[in-house]
Amino acid sequence: MCNPAFSGAFKGLSYKSRRTFLRGAAVAAAGAFVAEAVGPALADGALNETLASGLGAPIAKIFVAKKIITMERENPTATAVAIAGNRIVAVGSLDQVKAALGERPFRIDKTFADKVLTPGLIDQHLHPILGALTLAVEVIAPEDWPMPGKFNKAALTPEDYRARLKAAETALKSPNEWLLTWGYQPLWHGKLTRADLNAISKTRPISVWHRSCHEFFLNDAAIAALGLTEAATKGKGEWSEQVNFNEGHYWEGGLNFMMAPMLKVLATPERLGFGLRQMVTYLHANGVTAYNEPGALYTPDMWALYQDILGAPSTPIYSTFLADGRGIPDRVGMAKALQATEEQIAVSPAGPGKKLMFFPRQIKLFADGAIISQLMQMKDGYLDGHKGEWIMPPDQLEERARLYWNAGYQLHIHVNGDLGLEVLLNILEKLMAENPRADHRTVIVHFANSTEEQIGRIARLGAIVSANPYYPVGFADKYSETGLGPERANAMVRANSVRKHAIPLSYHSDLPMGPSAPLALASFGVNRVTPSGRVAGPEQRIDVDAALRAVTIEAAYSWRQEDLIGSIAPGKIANFTVLGEDPYAVDPIKLKDIPVWGTVFEGEVHPVPK
Repeated sequence: MCNPAFSGAFKGLSYKSRRTFLRGAAVAAAGAFVAEAVGPALADGALNETLASGLGAPIAKIFVAKKIITMERENPTATAVAIAGNRIVAVGSLDQVKAALGERPFRIDKTFADKVLTPGLIDQHLHPILGALTLAVEVIAPEDWPMPGKFNKAALTPEDYRARLKAAETALKSPNEWLLTWGYQPLWHGKLTRADLNAISKTRPISVWHRSCHEFFLNDAAIAALGLTEAATKGKGEWSEQVNFNEGHYWEGGLNFMMAPMLKVLATPERLGFGLRQMVTYLHANGVTAYNEPGALYTPDMWALYQDILGAPSTPIYSTFLADGRGIPDRVGMAKALQATEEQIAVSPAGPGKKLMFFPRQIKLFADGAIISQLMQMKDGYLDGHKGEWIMPPDQLEERARLYWNAGYQLHIHVNGDLGLEVLLNILEKLMAENPRADHRTVIVHFANSTEEQIGRIARLGAIVSANPYYPVGFADKYSETGLGPERANAMVRANSVRKHAIPLSYHSDLPMGPSAPLALASFGVNRVTPSGRVAGPEQRIDVDAALRAVTIEAAYSWRQEDLIGSIAPGKIANFTVLGEDPYAVDPIKLKDIPVWGTVFEGEVHPVPK
């Protein structure tokens, strides 16, 4: 995860037994949001292939559609696609597909005759545990969060935020029940202190989780319930500078003082089970067929829960993971880091029959702090004089990047500020000089702040970009007023500059940092319209085709999976997203509003529940 204190504390959680843990998680299933069972979401077509082995070649199924958007340059559109087992065998017009099948038996399915098919939409980067935990508590955030069965309306002012907080506290039935909430951001909601939370309740424990997930605020009752003391926060170097005990505020390294007991309250099996099921339904409703968690948070208990929920027969989504190049060396030391990384990947290596998998020889590293807390490292600092933070100091980042680079790994590196990017590019330049590598595909992850000169360097060094297009939409208005100023705030996520340099560009949500809705991500990149109605950095808008590629084939390319997913072509896995309208034909401002009818996962149809 992006914050090492959260990751470390989570790995330290102790459950009585795996059976007890899974039984607790299952308690939430009765009222959980689960996709309608239209047939099992089989991993890599295992059952189809087994049945076919005794019957000769499987009967092909031809889906006909109003339009099929393939994301293949040579054959960009079609009206029919044939699949056998879990693979695509032909794409084109109905006559062309029939001709391609020759004497092979087939049946025609007209379910999508009035629909539009795209390649299965991909969220290149999100965090399932953070998504499960944040969206399973009281959500009071600066933007709307529509979730299955509940609509969480935005709170846009300090008065609105405090009224919502008080209403949430009043609604709790037990006087000792914790009030857990996520979404607070001071630029919208004003300064928040321990005293403010005490005014909501002096007796009920209250924990406010910052919108960035990198900060917490606690009242007196919560501090007492967690057994926290001011003395314990002293004498720990930088960590001690990232706590304000009197105000009940803990951030970045300061989370190490409170996260372990906090997670025992926050990350119960019941809440995790409910949150993961809710997340699966949410992703499916948005047409997601594959996502990746970089820097995976792994424990045996957690993986068992993943297998139970993310790997369930009804889950029509690939959940993929990258090993954590920060946590693993921290745990075992640099001398044993490569071996420990390979052991992590071997827990569930990629391969046929897998829905949960680690990508081989890919690693997540980190540069600077969270953009939503304005803790990214900026070359020219901040207007109010505050300082950014490093998640991994530059010398440590360089040491670990070199270790994995020389072992042939693809690097995915979290970076938000232009100073953070400068440090990263300097490191990459050194590595290329020491040990040149073709097609290394180092991924610049998030890509919030940059300069035009830096984008030219990215191209020359052979790196690629996976950006979060929500940043200028969600934050340019406020950051223009506070912290960055209008010029830097409007230029966040220079996507069009990336495209002009022919750098591969994918999009991700970083859920819960942004909504895991690929059509919305594409819309953010195309329109860049902020809540005030203005366009932030109009010169950085990209066209609809580039935006759709960013959530399909370019996302697959960033994982080295472009030969399997990301476009509709013979030989690839039959994963599609089914839309009610053509994204090339609608007004671009309405791109995010196109209805998702459902998905096809490995050839099986999965409509979104009404």
